[in-house]
Amino acid sequence: MTPFRREFTAQPADIDELGHVNNAVWVRWIQDIAVAHWSAVAPADQQAAHVWVVTRHEIDYRGNLAVGERVTGETWVAAAPRGARFDRHVRFTGTDGRVRVEAVTTWALLDRASGRLLRIRPEIAAPFIA
Repeated sequence: MTPFRREFTAQPADIDELGHVNNAVWVRWIQDIAVAHWSAVAPADQQAAHVWVVTRHEIDYRGNLAVGERVTGETWVAAAPRGARFDRHVRFTGTDGRVRVEAVTTWALLDRASGRLLRIRPEIAAPFIA
């Protein structure tokens, strides 16, 4: 399995009173990379019919960034879904090779029209765990 990658650069609005990227920004970047992965691999009909919601974040903060610094975000799904949910792994690595943040997030699949939970069918999961 090849992780999906995306670059992030710390902007002035991302910086908190301690002079580094605010924790809420890391959470936003976790969601941004997950949504970008879905948009990149899911067929248009699945994107139109379904939406994902986060049910849990487990985040380890190992370092931080100052304004202008970059990280490469990687995300992957390591295991088959369980019913309507699966765990997504995310890692942000700085240009120096050091991991800044790692996370495991649990996502649930909803029917876009009704808002109801849906079992993740094999054809929906396949692009993420192939």
